[in-house]
Parts: sequence; structure tokens; C-alpha cells
Amino acid sequence: MPLVAARKREIIGSYARSKNDSGSPEVQIALLTARIESLSEHFKSHVKDHHSRVGLLRLVGKRRRLLDYLRGCDFGRYRALIEKLGIRR
Repeated sequence: MPLVAARKREIIGSYARSKNDSGSPEVQIALLTARIESLSEHFKSHVKDHHSRVGLLRLVGKRRRLLDYLRGCDFGRYRALIEKLGIRR
């Protein structure tokens, strides 16, 4: 389930490090988090949708790898991001 373009622009604007930033780890993690949250809501009413569940697990794994990368590069940015997103770690 893709994000609505307006919601995506809002997320990018909120987490971007500069004006034209759309590919920093912070932005990518925030976009993945939004997709994970929307899929989690989807599974509340579609319990047997196992195909989408596999996609959700891939998104979670990708976010985990990006978080590990960010933690290794700059621990301060990592801590700030997980606090802002409300991800427990």
C-alpha cells in the first residue's frame, strides 16, 4: 500500500536534513515507518492476508538495516530519530 503523495511530502519535509533531501537515512526510515504503520492497521481488519505480511516483514528488515547503518555512522542522529519516531529499541 503506497503512501499518498501529500503524506509522503509531509514526511520528507519533516525529516529532511536539507531543502532538497529525500534520500538520507532519516527520511528513508521515516517513510518505511509510515508504510509499516499503515500495513499494521491493514492487518487489524485483514488477518489472513499473508502475502502482505511477507511484504511487511521485508519493510521491517529494511528499516532495521537502515537503523543499524545510522547507528554506526552517527549515534546522536540515531537516538534523535528513534525518539522522534517513537520506535522502541
